[in-house]
Amino acid sequence: MAGKVSSDPNIFLLPDIGEGLQEAELVKWLVEVGQHVEDGQDIAEVETDKALAEIPSPRDGVIKELLGEPGQMIQVGDPMVVFEGGPDSAPKNETPEPAALTDPGAQPEAEQDQGTVVGKVGDELVGVSAPAGKALATPAVRRFARDKGIDINTIKGTGLGGRITRKDVENALAGHRPMAKPAPSVSTPMPAPAARRKVTPIPAGQETITVPFHGIRRKIAERLRESVDRAVHFTVMDEADITELTSLRKKLAAASGERVSPLPFIASAICNVLSRDEFRSLNATVDDDKHEITQHRAVHLGIATDTDNGLMVPVIRDCDALGVLEVGREVTRVAASARDRSIPRNELMGSTFTLSNVGSHAGRFATPVINYPEVGILAAGRAREGVVVKNSTFRVGLVLPLSLACDHRVVDGATAALALSEMIKLLESPEQLLEPARR
Repeated sequence: MAGKVSSDPNIFLLPDIGEGLQEAELVKWLVEVGQHVEDGQDIAEVETDKALAEIPSPRDGVIKELLGEPGQMIQVGDPMVVFEGGPDSAPKNETPEPAALTDPGAQPEAEQDQGTVVGKVGDELVGVSAPAGKALATPAVRRFARDKGIDINTIKGTGLGGRITRKDVENALAGHRPMAKPAPSVSTPMPAPAARRKVTPIPAGQETITVPFHGIRRKIAERLRESVDRAVHFTVMDEADITELTSLRKKLAAASGERVSPLPFIASAICNVLSRDEFRSLNATVDDDKHEITQHRAVHLGIATDTDNGLMVPVIRDCDALGVLEVGREVTRVAASARDRSIPRNELMGSTFTLSNVGSHAGRFATPVINYPEVGILAAGRAREGVVVKNSTFRVGLVLPLSLACDHRVVDGATAALALSEMIKLLESPEQLLEPARR
């Protein structure tokens, strides 16, 4: 999807970054004035919504002016970089390489808008060609790798949506090619440790400091404000006796060699209940502008993850089709990639319900804010020893506090209370959660 085109070939506009985004925050420049850059070389790092992205140069040339300071918001279509003028400085109209021509539906490089198109976050990147099963890269980066004798399909991309950048190729040449992250080993704990936030101390002799309200923090604030303004929140709370679940976790860990936390069991209980027709209203999203409620068959579960940049919600798609161990591995994977900012933006979108593990820090019950346009979120508190009463007998067990918040416009109070009760029943008879909810 192309954006606006500058009438001056030496002026590069911030390209359309896809998914309806109209602006990006400039994080840092990767080049400086007077520097010669090559077509496809990353020139800036920007932040879009909750993802970091690199902006590649649309051409060879010398940087004359960089328009923007780190922390500044730049609108799509606004001037970003000015190149030195001259007869040889205009973007080259090169003959497309054979790989691009043999890719069904691919456009020759000369037909693409080199001055405005960089990419679109998700499964598809505009201006980036990739035959099925092959590496995702711009024609310029493919050409650079070919000229250097590097098989581009052996390189792990670190760019937007897994795109291979010129820097990735240079790393491969230097002998320290970035490798794909291995699947969690049997000793990998789940979930990953909570992130420790970066804190700016107040200097001695100073009474206050000013912290910029932008980037992820600003986006989080906007989403929370939207949720509070639109959804009608109500919360039901209860506790689950997870003594038996704890015993099952230990047996499962011994059999599999993996450490298993309660979180994948809670996720599986959510998926089991939301997959039932009588509770389908909780696995839904709202479009207030169209006055529509969409109920979903599959459960795409958001996992609220604390990072040193703020709260992010990576998504485990089709979570209801996964077993407990598979869910645990996915929780570890998406949480880690969210914390190191390597997660592609498409894995931060499309959730139908969210799970928040507030107990990883402290606290029992909570009033979680719905991840709008979803209509429900479950917060799990910190498990503790407590008195459990069953069949008129008392014993000490492990009790897990649960708080279910719903949008009262969509979900009735009785439905939410019954759904929470069903989740608790499953957690108290956890063998039922070992198999996927959807087969």
